Amino acid sequence: MQKLRLRYAKRGRLRFSSHRDLARVFERALRRAGVPMAYSQGFSPHPKVSWAGAVPTGVASEAEYVELHLVQRADPEVLRAELNRVLPPGMELLEVVEAGPGSLAERLEASRWGIALPGLPAAELGDAVAALLAAERVEVERMTKDGRRTLDARAAILSAEAQDSADLDALSDLYPACVAQVDDWPKGRAPYGILVTVVRQTTPVVRPDDVLNALRVVADLDPSISARATRWEQGRLDDEGGLADPLTLDRATAVARLGTTPAG
Repeated sequence: MQKLRLRYAKRGRLRFSSHRDLARVFERALRRAGVPMAYSQGFSPHPKVSWAGAVPTGVASEAEYVELHLVQRADPEVLRAELNRVLPPGMELLEVVEAGPGSLAERLEASRWGIALPGLPAAELGDAVAALLAAERVEVERMTKDGRRTLDARAAILSAEAQDSADLDALSDLYPACVAQVDDWPKGRAPYGILVTVVRQTTPVVRPDDVLNALRVVADLDPSISARATRWEQGRLDDEGGLADPLTLDRATAVARLGTTPAG
């Protein structure tokens, strides 16, 4: 049995698909590509696919992860190409690596989000962000299947800053993942603010709309309903407050297994 870890993007109109719908589409793609999947035991066997969390419906991502269990070894790059050939527009496999030791979920401690806010100037967003970071606690409400629930959004927010959509070059230098979403950002508008925030993955999970609600609470900010959120990164927090790539250990293990050294 071989275990593979995949990073994929969810872009464009596909952001409106639920995780359940996306999972069905992905399993159909596995069958169409002829991937030799391992199956569970029992009355209703299903392919061994493990999803490492998922963004909410309506949110895009450049850093979603899934694990596959195969009954035959496959070349990761060949498998990536074959699956991309049959996946729908908006879902793209960015990397496939053979899994090394350890749990993938334990490496996903936080996410970096980019939230485009058309109609809201970057300066006004910056004032609201400063008020949010100065607060010790910011309670927001969320409607769940069990009714309305209150949670402290501020406790999960590790950092936040306001960027200007007019300065795309500087933004892409700081956050390369944002380049992939440029075509999906609102067009034909005056420059607007982009909220870049790192949020710890707590229980319950604090989502992008919870962060926007927290800005509304502390600064009476009313972000446009056309706000568009994208997860740019996931990873483990490092000593400098950045996010470590969760697949680094897997790549290193694969190199050691082959008995080679990385280029450079």
